[in-house]
Amino acid sequence: MNETNELMTIPDFDYQRIQVAEGVTLTAAVAGTGSPIVLLHGFPQTHLIWRHVAAGLAVDHTVICPDLRGYGASDKPAETDGSMYSKRTMAADIVALAAALGHDRFALAGHDRGALVAFRAGLDHPDVITHLACLDVLPTLDMWNAMHGVNAAVAFHLYLMAQPPGLPEQLIAGSPDAFFGSFLDQWAKDPAAIPADVRAAYLAASAAAIPSIVADYRASAGIDIAQDRVDLAAGNQLGMPVTVVQQDWGSALGFDAQALWSAWAPDLHHVTTDAGHFMAEESPAEIGKILRDLLTR
Repeated sequence: MNETNELMTIPDFDYQRIQVAEGVTLTAAVAGTGSPIVLLHGFPQTHLIWRHVAAGLAVDHTVICPDLRGYGASDKPAETDGSMYSKRTMAADIVALAAALGHDRFALAGHDRGALVAFRAGLDHPDVITHLACLDVLPTLDMWNAMHGVNAAVAFHLYLMAQPPGLPEQLIAGSPDAFFGSFLDQWAKDPAAIPADVRAAYLAASAAAIPSIVADYRASAGIDIAQDRVDLAAGNQLGMPVTVVQQDWGSALGFDAQALWSAWAPDLHHVTTDAGHFMAEESPAEIGKILRDLLTR
């Protein structure tokens, strides 16, 4: 399998390479039968974040866990323009991936960066996405608006990777394990949830994808904001059942996360978890139940 460490796979899942756009192929782990659900990972990780939840859901669902464009074992096209890693482009990848696997409609859950891709997929492809779950993010436009003063220091990486091409990539490449590892260390309430071999796989995958990871974040400081503003002005909303699971960082940073999400998702179930940021790994039983509850709505 292209670029994939054979030891770092989800047991009993079949791995496929599927072309989703001209010159772009994604690697995806697939298992199970039944109604389909696609699970999208975040930063600084790969599809492996879903290994526990995916195994549980595959008992009675078709579960698809891709590495996003620019991450893991998926292709990492050069950032020729701002749209190359826009969430609109990355969402179109996922719709094409599912269609290639025979699914014209599917449920979609995303964590972190993957949740932003899922959010855009829900807005751009409302007839395709049946149910939507977003884990531990705000929509891009709201995320930037929520950051104020010294409290924004917690998200310093957003500002670093928003800079023009060159400097962010150079700085991160100077010490990639320290950079990417710091987020794994700081954001996990239960470090044991990310064992040493999985942590090493995340660090290796991230170090091999610095330009594309930065491009993904740079898009969220530019084209992604512009596209969110267009939808907001037009009154576009997520029409499908939506579940949002978050830590209670809204209270710490001074915003009402549920209210912000409600503006985008009229059929919203908002859940606050005691798990850390990497909740699919830290509390897989909880997240699995939340996703199953979503699929019944």
